[in-house]
Amino acid sequence: MFHLIPGMIGLYVVWRFVWPLPLGATGKTVLAVLMLLTAGHRLVIRNLFGTIASPEIPTVVIIILGWAFGTLILLATFLLIKDLAGLLSYPLSRRVGQTLLGAPKLLYGIGLGATVLAGVGVWQAIRVPDVKTIEIVLPRLPQELDGLRVVQLTDLHASKLLQAPWIAAVVAKANALNPDLIVLTGDLVDGTPQARAADVQPLRDLAARYGVHAIPGNHEYYADYLSWLSAFEQLGIPLLLNEHVTITHNGRKLVLAGITDRTAAAFGQARPDVTAALKDISTTDPVILLSHRPTDAAINASAGVDLQLSGHTHGGQILGFHMLVKRFNEGFVSGLYQVNNMRLYVSNGAGLWNGFPIRLGRPAEITQIVLRSGKAGATVPAPRASTTHQPAAFTTGA
Repeated sequence: MFHLIPGMIGLYVVWRFVWPLPLGATGKTVLAVLMLLTAGHRLVIRNLFGTIASPEIPTVVIIILGWAFGTLILLATFLLIKDLAGLLSYPLSRRVGQTLLGAPKLLYGIGLGATVLAGVGVWQAIRVPDVKTIEIVLPRLPQELDGLRVVQLTDLHASKLLQAPWIAAVVAKANALNPDLIVLTGDLVDGTPQARAADVQPLRDLAARYGVHAIPGNHEYYADYLSWLSAFEQLGIPLLLNEHVTITHNGRKLVLAGITDRTAAAFGQARPDVTAALKDISTTDPVILLSHRPTDAAINASAGVDLQLSGHTHGGQILGFHMLVKRFNEGFVSGLYQVNNMRLYVSNGAGLWNGFPIRLGRPAEITQIVLRSGKAGATVPAPRASTTHQPAAFTTGA
């Protein structure tokens, strides 16, 4: 299925874009072959380079493939919109319908637009992200913890695409914020510890008043998970695996908990367990939970979590496509939500998987979170007990 869908998209583009073009048979054949190779490039990579998750091929090749595949996806999307518009307008105006369904000049414009947008999308995907600052009010947060600053980094996806210089630039931006706490919420790496040894070294320089803590995402399990646990320890980044630590600030305690990813089950590792992560904590201490996926938020809220920090979705990567990603993540895709008595923040992530390096209208981010106390005079939106999730007053991009 993973390879079948791109193949079907490629065939659709050949049918509705390549063959209607006023080109000779040779030109159409060459263009059709290029389209189909682009659609199936992941299958080629798997057979020749051993892995889809992290192909060890030159960066420039990954960028070109990403640009080509992004062009194909955007082209298919524009063609589908054009064809639907043509079919819907045909009963009202045969001339308009015929123009939309087959005008060569329109096809040229669609092709050019998709190519340019894909190029912009690749550039947006691989540039060093900007800092996004957000204030989150937690009703149970003591006044002594008001103003505590947490920097969230997620979905770094260190790879042949996002290498050591890029990681170092992200680390420098995070450290420049002088945070109280740095958390990394999964999908930090693609590839084995040996392949990424140099690329992850800049993470050693992350520094915060109360330390740096992380959890695994699904991608950590794809390549030698147990060795990655050791590698992160050597980098000075302990992983919270269904466990917690307690931070004391101005004499008050804050619980920081972390859970594993559900992909762990397929690799014989511990499944996410919020009950174990919160075992023996004081019910009076506010809790921040690190969970790579935004799913199961309602369960985590009922367990007593005050704030869940997640990633995984990349914000949907492309405006419009984020609505589809939202459906696969229980309605959560980007920004701040209220889930019963809990706040949930879903970061767009700093990086992304090299298999689809495109961002359009869903920018990457280094997230600076300023915690605000509901006891310090802040206006706290009242939760709706009857709903599973509702966007908070300051929801962004959801």
